[in-house]
Amino acid sequence: MTFRLLLGSAAIAIACAPSAATIQPAVSPGVDASARRLLGPASPGATTPLSTRDQRWVEATLASLSLREKIGQLMMPWVGGGYTAVGSQEFEQVRKWVQDDRVGGLVLSIGLPLSYAAKLNELQVRSRVPLLIASDMENGPGMRLGNIYALPSLLSQGGGTVFPPVMALGATGSEDLAFKLGQVLGTEARAIGVHMVFGPVLDVNSNPLNPIINTRSFGESPDLVGRLARAYIRGARSKGLMSTGKHFPGHGDTDVDSHLTLPTIRATRAHLDSVDFPPFRAAVAEGIDAIMTAHIAVVGVEGDTAGPATLSRGFMTGVLRDEMHFSGLLFTDAMTMGGIAKRYGATEPLIMAVEAGADVLLMPRSIPDAIETIMAAVKSGRLSEPRIDASVRRILAAKARAGLRQGRLVDLNAVDRIVDVPEHTRIAEEVAERSITLAQDRMNLVPLAPDSTKKILVVTYADASDLVAGRAFNSIFTERLPGAATVRVDDRTSEAEYAALAAKADSAGLLLVSAYVSPREFAGTVGAQAGFSQFVERLALSGKPTIVLSFGSPYLLSAFPSVSSYLLAWGGSPVSQRAAALAVLGEREINGRLPISLPPALPFGAGIHRAPTGMSSK
Repeated sequence: MTFRLLLGSAAIAIACAPSAATIQPAVSPGVDASARRLLGPASPGATTPLSTRDQRWVEATLASLSLREKIGQLMMPWVGGGYTAVGSQEFEQVRKWVQDDRVGGLVLSIGLPLSYAAKLNELQVRSRVPLLIASDMENGPGMRLGNIYALPSLLSQGGGTVFPPVMALGATGSEDLAFKLGQVLGTEARAIGVHMVFGPVLDVNSNPLNPIINTRSFGESPDLVGRLARAYIRGARSKGLMSTGKHFPGHGDTDVDSHLTLPTIRATRAHLDSVDFPPFRAAVAEGIDAIMTAHIAVVGVEGDTAGPATLSRGFMTGVLRDEMHFSGLLFTDAMTMGGIAKRYGATEPLIMAVEAGADVLLMPRSIPDAIETIMAAVKSGRLSEPRIDASVRRILAAKARAGLRQGRLVDLNAVDRIVDVPEHTRIAEEVAERSITLAQDRMNLVPLAPDSTKKILVVTYADASDLVAGRAFNSIFTERLPGAATVRVDDRTSEAEYAALAAKADSAGLLLVSAYVSPREFAGTVGAQAGFSQFVERLALSGKPTIVLSFGSPYLLSAFPSVSSYLLAWGGSPVSQRAAALAVLGEREINGRLPISLPPALPFGAGIHRAPTGMSSK
């Protein structure tokens, strides 16, 4: 998970009320009484029957919409989650989507809890039909509601509870922790006005070269992914949050980033049935609310001329609807991504996605153009109005299950009593601590010996923009071991600088290397720079006792296979940094197991147990 920086700071003053009885916002004409009430109780699950009142509301609302308004319901544009003043240029753009284009929902990105809640309340009272709000909080609320820091002080601005990537859950193998993550996510998301999470990731990460899934997956075992995903879905549902499995038919075996270009996979149907489909079947059986499709070409099934699965009726309708009997919402992935836009442009794939079976068109480049494109397709006979009605009916049913028929607003006064409260942070800490995995330890370096007087050099490798990398980890080390020296390198570090650092490392008794390399959109790869990898490998080959900690991709070991000890923390957030530091110092048990294999020597399930030694009394 990448961190985000908040440039500067601002005081946010928001007037709010404590109860539904006192909430009386200014409501736009034509908006019903639900815009004056707090969000109603939810009943997630695509297979959960609607109440009679909800059924009547769905049909009455559908009948009240013009064709253009129905098509608007299929649109879900991207909106920033930060503070936006009413009347500002940014706010006016979103207001036009809501009031003029009548979009069905919004997908919110990075922001703070109160900015989310205030913005969504303001937009909900302006929308004739309640808005369905989704967010990419796939590994916890902190993925979009946290990791924001003010510059230059790097003071944390708070936010949602930050969890490690879900591969950390794979390392614990714990369905109970997956359920608890879902509960925390559901509680915090609903509190700030989000009804649906674009998670869990159901991809089986079977390809170590995958540049975009990696630690976003629970692991490489279809059974493990399915079990943990079902627990995650149940946890979210228990708190009223709807969930979205992604990325169908399976993005785990790709080796290019679909944000940049169209990946191809050569898996046969038999392979898909045995590896990629089982987690999706498990999620459908669990009653998952929605599934998001992948912009990947499955040439092993549809031939060398195959287009994106998002545009494939064979996958979207034939497999999902007809074979798996999935009855929930079908989302496209973002329609601006290179995997689809480069080949088909901005408008034609919108029609093709609806033809294939999609209900929601996520992030079209232009909302008005997208609506006009689908309108023209209906008028020409290429799409039928009953086909549009079928999708709108599913969208309205999802809104009813979210509690939006009864109310739309959230209580701003309650946010700080729900989001990132101590009981939630303790669950995140437990996930981080139980996920720490010691993959190899040839010289028995972990944990550090209680009587160790060795001079320790702590090297942090991270992207230059990742100012948080190593802060928590190094702080704990220098507090416990004041003699430890710290240094930081990145992709700009020269060969000469590495040579000087190698001389410094030569005089140390132990080299402790922290690598922060995680999957990022548009990066195209997940790996360390050659100069850094060579620096670590040369020292390891010299016999230097070396512990490498990966705060991200587990596959970095292939770049320096001679290191004596390799420990995985899965993500670079402070909660994972603290867990790793305490594990290396012997203050926490190490008991994680690899949810992926690390060829050639470390199989799935490998992991060395270490009991705490109590090295420090602090």
